[in-house]
Amino acid sequence: MCQDDIAARIGNRPTPPRLPFVPGYTILGVVDAIGEGNIKVAVGDRVAALTALGGYSEYIYLSGERLVHVPVTIDPAEAVTLILNYVVAYQVLHRLVQVKAGDRVLIIGASGGVGTAFLQLGKLANLTMYGMASKSKHSALTKLGAIPIDYHTQDFVDVIHRSEPDGLDFVFNGMGEDYLRRGLAVLMRGGTFVQYGAPQSFLRLISFLAQFIMFKLLPNGKAVEGYGTHRVDYRLLTEDWIELFKLLEEGKIKPVIAGKFPMLEAAKANEMLESGKVIGNIVLLAPEILLKST
Repeated sequence: MCQDDIAARIGNRPTPPRLPFVPGYTILGVVDAIGEGNIKVAVGDRVAALTALGGYSEYIYLSGERLVHVPVTIDPAEAVTLILNYVVAYQVLHRLVQVKAGDRVLIIGASGGVGTAFLQLGKLANLTMYGMASKSKHSALTKLGAIPIDYHTQDFVDVIHRSEPDGLDFVFNGMGEDYLRRGLAVLMRGGTFVQYGAPQSFLRLISFLAQFIMFKLLPNGKAVEGYGTHRVDYRLLTEDWIELFKLLEEGKIKPVIAGKFPMLEAAKANEMLESGKVIGNIVLLAPEILLKST
């Protein structure tokens, strides 16, 4: 599960889904049946997909083109976190801005599912990383290779200016549009601010787009980019999922999982994720997965 599940449920998105609906942004499971002419998958295949909605269902109907095969050698609870959280971080790092070793970056919201993915993939890419999170999560950020900044008690603009007087190469923000102006302030000339994740309402979307366009047009030598999986060609997503599965198999990444809940305890899992105390990911497990884990 992810923050988008909560956003859909409480309606804090520019275009919230109509009631009634089933949440669930990502899934991993086994193909139970296929339609006529489907040559992409076979019954019994282990597959995963981005669903946006419907992932908490016992059964879901999807086009074979939207499915990616998942190696049976990897833990399904770890693998499912790659389908959204890790692919966002991977594509921002390697497709959108194309980081290189030695780049200096700030991850705003570094302790969540996407944030910890940024840290693990950024460490593999030999980046110098600053991560923003509350004080209680700093030890986890340090273990993942980041220099932690407490957004409650520290002004990150001041911290970065003192630590990196020449500025940063990139700022990655999934926490909200309020960080745009201050995020740009810590960038070097030629640096890029990347916003991923949707604003919490239609009005906030309009406000962010106005700022986004204004900063895109200003000749200040800094770039602003937006990222969303809904704008990415599915073939590229599939390529990157396969690469992420390989990294997981080789032990080069290890998703941080704060909790695993039976699907029937989804409400408890949502409550835990909403608490703001989670480091990493929360995973919902179907009954058959629970039996295999015990």
